[in-house]
Amino acid sequence: MLLTPSYSADGSAGADWEAVPVVGLFGPNASGKSNFIDALVYMRNLVRGSLKESEPGTGIHRHPFALDPAMRKKPSTYVVDLLLEGVRHTYGFSVDDMQVTEEWMYSYPQKRKRTIFHRCLDEYSYGEHSPESMRQVQEITESNVLFLSVAARSRQVLVRAVYDWFAGVLGRKPMTTRFFRGSASTTESLDRSGYLDRLTSLLQAADTGIESAEIIEETDAEFAERSARLGGVDGYLPQRRKDIFFKHKGEKGTFALGLRDQSLGTQALYEIGLPVFRSLDRGTPLIVDELDSSLHPYLSAQLIKLFREPSTNPLGAQLIFTSHDATLLGRIQGEEVLHRDHIWFTEKDECGVTELFSLSEFKPRRDENRERRYMAGRYGAVPIVNDEIFATALSMRGEVGDVPPGIQVCEDQH
Repeated sequence: MLLTPSYSADGSAGADWEAVPVVGLFGPNASGKSNFIDALVYMRNLVRGSLKESEPGTGIHRHPFALDPAMRKKPSTYVVDLLLEGVRHTYGFSVDDMQVTEEWMYSYPQKRKRTIFHRCLDEYSYGEHSPESMRQVQEITESNVLFLSVAARSRQVLVRAVYDWFAGVLGRKPMTTRFFRGSASTTESLDRSGYLDRLTSLLQAADTGIESAEIIEETDAEFAERSARLGGVDGYLPQRRKDIFFKHKGEKGTFALGLRDQSLGTQALYEIGLPVFRSLDRGTPLIVDELDSSLHPYLSAQLIKLFREPSTNPLGAQLIFTSHDATLLGRIQGEEVLHRDHIWFTEKDECGVTELFSLSEFKPRRDENRERRYMAGRYGAVPIVNDEIFATALSMRGEVGDVPPGIQVCEDQH
């Protein structure tokens, strides 16, 4: 997947980007969109956590392709091609259930390939510019731990830029019911980082009815009561809790409501707001599965625009997201949401293998109605529904009292 521009005419004026700032993946359910997202997140997590979480001899947790038994015995391979501080880097690794079978890193200063290290099982080789201290790192690298993880912690300068890129990658999954109570970690981060005012402005701009917001710490009495209730459970020592409250204007004054009392869309925007701000401020990637989950298309379009415009994304942060919302392929309020080289599709073949392809492969005109053409199946990546079977499944019902096979009925005892 090449996250580089295909059409210079679609570029934003004044942008200093050498990669596209937004990538949207579209496709039917179960077509592999989330698998692509999960692969990036898996790679990030292994780079960041293999040294800390992998005990010697415990193997490596992975998710091989489940629909082909032969793939369970083959290594899984992951590769990224990065442009960091003006220099291209390639980093990748292959892992099986027990160990790292291969790992490599190259850089391309002056566009010439330079080996930083290459690992094949327990055999290592290095480039002429790699210091002797890097060779010493291999002596303390376990077979199920990435060399990059150990080298970065050992202050090896040549690998630090790649490691820091992975450390900066942010990921968001669809909002779940745990967010209905409000995420304590998000509230604490807002309080520490000073992002509360920016988040409030974002919610106000989204026409949520919110006038202001504040973070309130629980009282001494509330803390004492909760500590007495939870303090003796497995040695748990609670910390003083902080909750966020939003003020809404009502008919008889202003009322403060907690996050659980907000609409699902407001909760979703609240949860994604902090990662968006962090990504834009640091110039790091933000990976979001189902961007449109609980968000109106207008709001999704506005979030995309924050990354698309140089004025709000001066550091070149990247938003990589999946969506089922075809309206994002067209125009909203007269403005194009995604450029042609921002759009990718996924679909599965008859063996369940995901194919990833870009809109650019269809050589689309700049002014064509991409939303309508996609919904008409011109680009593929839409569900193939058998109308007859679908209608039959929906209309199937037995006589009163009939129970489909495999379903148990419990009589009401009340």
